Amino acid sequence: DSTMTDHIYGEPGEISKYTGGLAVSDMWDRNASKFPERMAIEDAESSLTWSEAGVWIDRVAIRLLELGIKRGETIVVQLPNSIELHLLRVVCEKAGIRCVPVTGNMRRSEMEYILGKTKAVGVVVPAEHRSFNYVEMIEGLCPDLLALKHLFVVGKTALEGWTRIEDLATRPLGHKYPDDYFEDKRYRGGELSFIGLTSGSTGLPKLLTYSPDVCSGPGKFYMESLRLTVDDKVAAVAPAARGPNLPVYFSAPWAGAGIFMLPWSGPKHALDLIEERNITVACLVPTQLAMMLEEARTKPFDLESMRIWRSAGAFLPPSLMAEVEEKMGGIVLNNYGSMELGNITSVSLDDPFEVRMNTAGKPIYGVEIKITDDDGREMESGKVGEIKARCLFASLGYYQDDQTNREIWGEGGWASIGDLGLVDGRGDLVIVGRKKDVIIRGGQNIYPPEIEALLMKHPKVLDSAVVAMPDPIMGERVCAYVIAAEGETLTFEEMVLFLKEQKIAMFKIPERLELLPKFPMVSDEYKVDKNTLRREVTDKLSRET
Repeated sequence: DSTMTDHIYGEPGEISKYTGGLAVSDMWDRNASKFPERMAIEDAESSLTWSEAGVWIDRVAIRLLELGIKRGETIVVQLPNSIELHLLRVVCEKAGIRCVPVTGNMRRSEMEYILGKTKAVGVVVPAEHRSFNYVEMIEGLCPDLLALKHLFVVGKTALEGWTRIEDLATRPLGHKYPDDYFEDKRYRGGELSFIGLTSGSTGLPKLLTYSPDVCSGPGKFYMESLRLTVDDKVAAVAPAARGPNLPVYFSAPWAGAGIFMLPWSGPKHALDLIEERNITVACLVPTQLAMMLEEARTKPFDLESMRIWRSAGAFLPPSLMAEVEEKMGGIVLNNYGSMELGNITSVSLDDPFEVRMNTAGKPIYGVEIKITDDDGREMESGKVGEIKARCLFASLGYYQDDQTNREIWGEGGWASIGDLGLVDGRGDLVIVGRKKDVIIRGGQNIYPPEIEALLMKHPKVLDSAVVAMPDPIMGERVCAYVIAAEGETLTFEEMVLFLKEQKIAMFKIPERLELLPKFPMVSDEYKVDKNTLRREVTDKLSRET
């Protein structure tokens, strides 16, 4: 059921040449030998050295195989940021089992689809998290999922019919296995080893496939570009299914850097843990960074250890970047990519502040980009058009969905994910916005990120999202959704006056303001669900009319 198609870019063996053929599981083996007593991974409650983690991985991998799970079968893992979430991915690669990490916000409908679509033979969940009973949800699905034979739980309480991951990891093996036991089992090279999720237009997630090569390759690139060493500690702050946490999973093991799986429960808790654990690199999304900055404005934190705030998954307003560096220290690094193509561009530690603040940087290793018009013709530097890229570390494609693969990838491996941008005089990519999000008001194009960035400068605004609302005369008008800072509110008149002071064209100023306590998010938990916001304002307008 491999989904590899002819969109794969690059010469055969090119990634293996770049990585020396090392998969992520190879690095965990190497580090267990090279740095046995150094701290490898921790979460809020426990920690493991590289040697201890090596034993954990081997025990769980062997136990899964002893249970009869075969090479090429699938396990779905739905856990919060934790040691188990991270190491189970390594376990699966080493044992030749396909791993499908799932964010904690998935419920019965999505889980039934994912487990059924992948024909998963096993699932791993917490007993309970954030007052939701995951065990009860899965048990309700079992009668309809005939392939699902193995139920695993993370937690202290033993449950009838469930196997505790802790028991697999702590119980010594019954007999000694040879050192080369995993060599004919573990995934290598371009094999389909890992399935990730991206948001789907129908409400159900889409499934994207990856190989050890396309995980290990960008890991090496970011290990080098972030200058990671064994003295770094890299934290997953965003929900750690994939996305912004690429350096956590794939780069830290290259360097032997420590890993911290930070369980997000609010900005103060996150900042306290970053301070307490001496984090040096934090991987997160702009919304989290904005919330942490709001907290840091009123309470001092000792964040001297922080070198890099790596933001990904959504647009990061320049004003927010500047204030983060001023009040929280470290350097903010933007990058641009997608689940389909992997990372496409990134700013570097050596870029001037203006470049880091205003651009998404240059193509990373193994990537080419171009800007095209509506007819597919390449445009000159400085012109806005559709961003297209071909990437050595792209996913293998959508799982069992050749039609979608053909829609995204064109001739020569070039693909578009629907974003607009331009390449400036330095060769850096400037993101203008999503093609589908462009607002056309009376024939004039309005790009939401421009308005969102200006709104984020207002002291009363914590986050903003700008969408189109229908209009019988102009076609579309502009609606601004805003999350106000704690204890604040924002009036429509205040918003308009502030934007006029920013000296932007009058046609760009929103003609409606909606205040929300939080934004709806797409299923990957990284991006605002603007489709829902557009529907909400359209429904309101209809009722008002």
